[in-house]
Amino acid sequence: MPDGGAWLLAEYGADTEAQADKLVEHARSLVTAPGVPKVVEDARHQADIWEVRRSTIEYTRIPGEHAGLAGWEDAGLPPDRLGDYIRDYCALVTRHGYHTVLFGHFGQGCMHNRLDLKLDTAQDIANFSRFLDEAGDLVVSYGGSLSGEHGDGQLRANQLVKMFGPEIVGAFAEFRAIFDPEGRMNPGKVVHPYPPESHLRRGTDLQLRPVSTHFSFPEDRGGFFDAVNRCFGIGKCRHTSGGTMCPSFMVTREEQHSTRGRARLLMEMMSGHRDDVDTKKGWRDEHVKDALDLCLACKGCKGDCPVNVDMAAYKSEFLSHYYAGRLRPRAAYAMGLIPIWARLACHAPGLVNSTLSAPVLGALAKRLAGVDTRRAVPTFAARTFRSWFAEHQPRTDGTPVLLWPDTFTNYFTPEVGIAAVEVLEATGFAVRIPDRVLCCGRPLYDYGMLPTAKRWLLAILEELREPIRAGIPLVGLEPSCLAVFRDELTNLLPHDLDAHRLAKQSVSLAELLTRAGYRPHRLERQALVQRHCHQGAVIGSDADAALMADMGLRVKQPDSGCCGMAGSFGYESGERYEVSIACGERVILPAVRAAEQHTIVLADGFSCRGQIEQGTDRQALHLAEVLALARRRGPNGPPIGAPERYCRATPPRSDRLLTALSAATALGGLATVGGLVTAWQWLSSGCRSLNQHPTRCSPNADCTCFASVHCVRNAASATCAETLN
Repeated sequence: MPDGGAWLLAEYGADTEAQADKLVEHARSLVTAPGVPKVVEDARHQADIWEVRRSTIEYTRIPGEHAGLAGWEDAGLPPDRLGDYIRDYCALVTRHGYHTVLFGHFGQGCMHNRLDLKLDTAQDIANFSRFLDEAGDLVVSYGGSLSGEHGDGQLRANQLVKMFGPEIVGAFAEFRAIFDPEGRMNPGKVVHPYPPESHLRRGTDLQLRPVSTHFSFPEDRGGFFDAVNRCFGIGKCRHTSGGTMCPSFMVTREEQHSTRGRARLLMEMMSGHRDDVDTKKGWRDEHVKDALDLCLACKGCKGDCPVNVDMAAYKSEFLSHYYAGRLRPRAAYAMGLIPIWARLACHAPGLVNSTLSAPVLGALAKRLAGVDTRRAVPTFAARTFRSWFAEHQPRTDGTPVLLWPDTFTNYFTPEVGIAAVEVLEATGFAVRIPDRVLCCGRPLYDYGMLPTAKRWLLAILEELREPIRAGIPLVGLEPSCLAVFRDELTNLLPHDLDAHRLAKQSVSLAELLTRAGYRPHRLERQALVQRHCHQGAVIGSDADAALMADMGLRVKQPDSGCCGMAGSFGYESGERYEVSIACGERVILPAVRAAEQHTIVLADGFSCRGQIEQGTDRQALHLAEVLALARRRGPNGPPIGAPERYCRATPPRSDRLLTALSAATALGGLATVGGLVTAWQWLSSGCRSLNQHPTRCSPNADCTCFASVHCVRNAASATCAETLN
């Protein structure tokens, strides 16, 4: 856009290009200082400019700064009188203490605008009523219409008599009575109107529910209420294709499963009237809980919504209070605490894998864990990434970088971490990882386990304080975990400067490599890319696109939105599983099935790769694996077959002693089921402190107790300590 505070877009066409150019040049000559004319002929740039106009209404709301309300939305004037009307209208807005954003179809004399209305006190409402009345008089004085496009609604219906006179308005009432004698159809509009100040969402009887939250919602001055009140009903979430927001609505088509519907329920939960606030509801409101149950926490709304509604954060906050002092569903302990179970399972991965894939014991274990029996459980790697790195001879002469070994990379797909180390070291980086086993707690957010998530983040800051303050970048391979450092970290710890430092230093592999000027090896193949939802909402993918273009990949990235797995969501039994599959079948799974065998299927998210693997006959690769594949195989890549065959090892069975497989399966099944039942009974008993049963660990080794986050050491011994919420 050219310099300025307002823009008028004029589109010219003619029978020939020369005629159109002549019209444009004449229009340009009419623009004098301080105006700045700009002619845009390129089709792509024209589309960008019209997108700015199309999206105007969505961006008039600035949380904490501009309410963006449609108080006087739709006046229509004779086009030749529009300029004078706008000047008078802006003066009227200023007199009443408001600010307006103007937009619309000026060529047709229709002027839309959004206002930052104040409606909290009796004086505010009286001022608003006077404003409406004076605005109506102004429009009529110019021979205009109270509504040029969208209708009069409740706000302007009482002023129709100014335009039509009492006789015609009376005829409106008589005509309506023929079809609706009892006045039941959309009452209060056009005839027998409600007063415009009635039925306000805000008003003098509004009572906000006082709450204390785990998240600080720093971008919303009024905390949780202002956060959920970001939504102003534009309804961009109510669509069935394109974008990420809102995957559950795309499947169910129910308003309560849209971002807007959930936001409305949360607003109602947070507000009410002084005489009828139900103290039994609030955080325990079952209507809100039901609406949030099918939210995939994909954060698509944070990226797609014009005002960045973050329903994933609101859901996590709500669940933390809903389950306070209560037992959570079994899936919360089985999958929300997956870092704990994975750490136990890594001591006998083959045994656990065989057990969980066994027909009877596997199905029983899934039911106990709340996992749908139609889902395959992710396979534990034979060796963790941390174990491999401990024996790896790291490069020591390069630029230091900290690689984050997230739970999924460490225990399930260590080949992703190994490929990342290979590429980083070849680029000139000296890679290191945290000395202790840590977890960002991403699965905890899905179940509202925010106190535990906060403690785990504090443990990370304590452990990484030195590299954080040294400015060493932290590379995240799993987008959802990287999003924790870029988003949830500072939301939970808004006053911790190290948290803000880490948020700024946390980067994706592609971001680090592009900043370092890395030139990837060529790999001239087709690539089908599924972008992780959190990457789109929080991180961005421009660096990834640049790397893939430099590699020579011919990228196809379908507008598939959320794959449907969404962390633990797609593993849970019942309706969540059904919604998960329906989300995947919308776009990405059919696209993968239709892809040619030599096409690289690329997905950085562990969940995305899991959904693709379980819904097709292909395995998706991480960008790190694709970069490493190009280094190893050259521009032509693998000679035959699916590229993932050259990156992924066969999942291990028990310990490959075929003669003992049956016994191992049975033993592992009993151990797994017993462990789950024991944990469930332990949690049911109300035990919350793991210090009741400290486990010893050697002074020089990682703590290996049940939910270890740190060791309390002294000269004689070391014990594990952690409190689980």
